[in-house]
Amino acid sequence: MAENTDFTPRERHNFTGLALACIGVALLASIGGLIWSYTLNQRLTHSESLLADAQRQNADLGNQLRDTNAQLKVATDSFGQSLGLTQRQIDTRAQQLQQRQQADARRLEREQMASNQQIGKQIGDVSGDVASVKTDVGGVKTDVAQTRTDLQAAQAQLQSMKGDLGMQSGLIATNHDELEMLKHKGDRNYYEFTLNKGGKPQPVSTVSLELKKADAKHNRYTVNVLSDDKKIEKKDRGLNEPVQFYTGRNNQLYELVVNSINKNQVVGYISAPKS
Repeated sequence: MAENTDFTPRERHNFTGLALACIGVALLASIGGLIWSYTLNQRLTHSESLLADAQRQNADLGNQLRDTNAQLKVATDSFGQSLGLTQRQIDTRAQQLQQRQQADARRLEREQMASNQQIGKQIGDVSGDVASVKTDVGGVKTDVAQTRTDLQAAQAQLQSMKGDLGMQSGLIATNHDELEMLKHKGDRNYYEFTLNKGGKPQPVSTVSLELKKADAKHNRYTVNVLSDDKKIEKKDRGLNEPVQFYTGRNNQLYELVVNSINKNQVVGYISAPKS
C-alpha cells in the first residue's frame, strides 16, 4: 500500500517556518563565525605585531648589552692599567720618602755631632776666659791695692801752709791729679782756670781774674782779683803759693793757687768755702 506524502496546508506552513528558522539560525551562526574569525584575526595580527616589536626591542637590548659589556671591558682594562700604574707610583714615592728620611737622619746626626763639637769648643773657650778673668781680677785687686797705696802717699805729699795774708790754708794741690783728690774730699769748692796776659778779666767762681805778668824763668806772676767792685792786685806771687783774699757778703776767705807758669800764661785754681 502506497505511502501518503501529501501534507496539509497547516503542516506545510509549519515546516516552512521551521526551515526558515533553521536557515536564520545558520545565517546568524555564519555571521557570528565571520565576526569572531575577523576579530580573532585582528587580535592575532596585533599579537604578531607586538611580538615583532618585542623581538626588535630584545634585539636592541642585546646589542646595547654587548656594547655595554665591550665598554665595561675597555674601562676595566684601563682601570687595571691605571691601578697598576698608581701602585707603581705609590711604591716609587714610598721608596723616595724612605730615602729622604734616611738622608735627613744622617744629616741631623752630622749636625748634632758638629754642634756637640762646637759646644765643647765653646765650653773650653769659656773655661779659658774664666781663668783669664780670674787672673785679671787678681791683677785688678793688686792694682787697686797699689792705687790705694799711691793715693795715701799722694795725700801725704799734699802740703798745708800759710797764705800771703798769714792765714793757715788748707791742703794745697800742686797739679791736676792732686786737685782731683781735693775735690773728692769735699771740704771746699774748687774752680780751675787758665789766664792769658792781655786778655779780658775772666770770671772764676764769684770773682774775675786778670793776668798782668807771667815770668816763667823765675816762676813769678802778677794777677788782679776783681771782687765786690774792687780790684785787688796780687803782685809777684810764686808757684804753688796760696794767695788769699776775702770776698762776698760774709767776707769769706778764698785762696788762689797757680800750679803752672808759662810765657804770658798761668794755670791754677781757686778754692772757695762750701757756703
